[in-house]
Amino acid sequence: MIADGSGREPNAADVVVVGAGLAGLQCARLVAETGLEVVLLDRKEDVGERVHTTGIFVRKSLEDFPLPPSCLGPPVRRAVLYSPARRALSLSSRRDEFRVGRMAALYREWLDRCRESGVRFVSGARYRGCRRTGTGLVVEVERGGRSLSFETRLLVGADGANSQVARDLGLDSNTEWLVGLESVHRGVPLAEGPALHCFLDPGVAPGYLAWVVQDGEETHVGVGGTPDRFHPQTALAGFTASLDGRFALDEGRLVEQRGGRIPVNGVLRRIGTDVGLLVGDAAGAVSPLTAGGFDACLRLSRQAADVIVRRFETGDPAVLATYSGAKLRTRFWSRRWMRALLAGVRSRTAMELVCLALRCPPFRNLAWQVFFRRRSFPDVD
Repeated sequence: MIADGSGREPNAADVVVVGAGLAGLQCARLVAETGLEVVLLDRKEDVGERVHTTGIFVRKSLEDFPLPPSCLGPPVRRAVLYSPARRALSLSSRRDEFRVGRMAALYREWLDRCRESGVRFVSGARYRGCRRTGTGLVVEVERGGRSLSFETRLLVGADGANSQVARDLGLDSNTEWLVGLESVHRGVPLAEGPALHCFLDPGVAPGYLAWVVQDGEETHVGVGGTPDRFHPQTALAGFTASLDGRFALDEGRLVEQRGGRIPVNGVLRRIGTDVGLLVGDAAGAVSPLTAGGFDACLRLSRQAADVIVRRFETGDPAVLATYSGAKLRTRFWSRRWMRALLAGVRSRTAMELVCLALRCPPFRNLAWQVFFRRRSFPDVD
């Protein structure tokens, strides 16, 4: 064991996971279920506090992962795309395509599953850095004004889009961002049934879109855009005011506001070393086009867990070399290209023409596929 400078010996674990968001919770549980010792660190006292994301789960995630129904809103089958002039393109599916996660409840539920699997959860723990040893790493944490150390063979960075673990391990970091802000309302009557409403308007949400998601229980109103071209609070206030007469927000009550950074550079190339790897937003596991990250997050976390388990089964750190984002990036070239195209449309007139084209075949079919097609996240191997 290695002392932490205070005469105390550090805690030890096979794997230390930094960050108890969706990616960290998924990876920690899957690894612990194989019998490995896992410590999960998070700077929040309650994993359900200060949720930053809308939490829309798509059909392929709902079909492939055991998401608890009690933590999901009613199903949504319709998407409506609006031009700057509010001309609507309505797209419908015969299947349940989306469900909005009740993220605070979901994080708490998954933390319970982690603990049942043997994960040791350390709350209120702020990651401070790591240093190499002969057999792995010592992870430094501050908790309650005290310094703690954890000796580990492997470190997993699930610490978000601006990952400190990535920097400490010498891995790639996100460089392209959107910033988003949304308000969550309850008691708002449905406008025209459950739907995902998307507004393409560079005057409101430059480089991305504004949205209203209604599932009959909650209404989410948000804006996202490139950080150098808009102010989220101002944009959200203006967008919300423009919805008068379309959505009866004043008949409900505001529950919370949430927001944050969204990486849109695609999966990073270097997401693993011989002593650590990245998952979730830290790995850039977000669609460059839609900025949706949950499906990629869940799949990449599952792949990371598989690689980690093989590394301990074989005793060979070189196994981690298979966990690379370089090959994954080739599967996202079309979405990165469309992301660049969307970000390049800066005038409302040009966006109106884009939306006009989307209402005509074959581009209407393209829009349908963006919303409803069941794409699989590629394997790292």
